[in-house]
Amino acid sequence: MTAQRMNFFAAAPTIFKAVLALDTAAKQGLDPALVELVQIRASQINRCAYCLEYHTTDARKAGEDEQRIHQLSAWEESLLYSAAERAALALTEAVTLLPGGVSDEIFDEAARHFDEEQLAHLLAVIFTVNTWNRMNVTTRKTPGTR
Repeated sequence: MTAQRMNFFAAAPTIFKAVLALDTAAKQGLDPALVELVQIRASQINRCAYCLEYHTTDARKAGEDEQRIHQLSAWEESLLYSAAERAALALTEAVTLLPGGVSDEIFDEAARHFDEEQLAHLLAVIFTVNTWNRMNVTTRKTPGTR
């Protein structure tokens, strides 16, 4: 474990609060369990230890099943996720690994499970968690500190 580089909130509270406001708005109208699964999966890809601790804790508080949390990194091989969750997780991976692009197939599958407003919110959750991941990985935010 390496030392935290900076306290982003203390250094740039206006920016931190703006990202927090986007995060709050993005989640509106979406299933909280789905939001946590998306945030955990993006955080796994981005290797953000702080966000993994944060979102797995929140997922448990929301009643998420331990087995689903444990199998999330291999969701494509698991039978524990619904078609809508699978579509959201595929979209999360495509957006998080953006240089690979977001194919029409992945986008259209997500659009089959979420109406346009829900899909916009889901995309905003993915955008926001990737912002948090980048902020926390770059500043070496210490896991377990909220």
